[in-house]
Amino acid sequence: MTHPVELTVALPAYEEGPNLADLLPVLRNVLDGLHIPYEIIVADTPEPRDRTPEICAENGVRYVPRAGGLLYSHAVTTAIAASRGRWVVFMDADGSHEPAQVGRLWAERHAADLVIASRYTAGGSTENPAVLIAMSHVVNIVFRLVLGLTCADVSNSFRLYRGDDLRALDLQCANFDIVEEILVKLCFSREGYSVKEIPSTFSQRRSGKTKRDLRAFALSYVATLKRLHALKRQMARR
Repeated sequence: MTHPVELTVALPAYEEGPNLADLLPVLRNVLDGLHIPYEIIVADTPEPRDRTPEICAENGVRYVPRAGGLLYSHAVTTAIAASRGRWVVFMDADGSHEPAQVGRLWAERHAADLVIASRYTAGGSTENPAVLIAMSHVVNIVFRLVLGLTCADVSNSFRLYRGDDLRALDLQCANFDIVEEILVKLCFSREGYSVKEIPSTFSQRRSGKTKRDLRAFALSYVATLKRLHALKRQMARR
């Protein structure tokens, strides 16, 4: 398949205008340094809730209202559908993911089918509050054990994918658990699908409030784990 750009960087956003105003110029500078055709997509709320459309226009970034609703999963699936890159990087719009890390992910694009900027491999770290760190560790341990995943950081969304692999997925999860759904479905998509982790620091958001409802977060992950475990068993019988 012919791709009009080599790399798409996709940022799901929800009232992240001030953070994007700081992030996008730095990210563009990093991407300019790669000397490749690229695009940046911001998948915002269905109707603008702040100055995100204007900030995207000022920085030469594609602004895409998310389709289907306000959930994180709607932003992810909208960005995937809009992406044109041979490779696709997803990163957070709140400043928690370092733009320079995109260049490091890009440098590893031929090393594996999927490259994860990992908090939990040697040299990685996270600045999240203790409750989120604890929940993240539980999610990662349980998903690794139940689903047989070998990577250390199952739940970090900061990843580089092969674009065609990503666009071929049928994604069903309703919220933040779509991150795990993508990983599991790709890992089971074919024999020998490979994953590489490189160390990364997850910083606290620059400004604004988190959009995570911790109760809904926990309940959705229980349902997702059951669904993905059933999917794994189904695929194993093929």
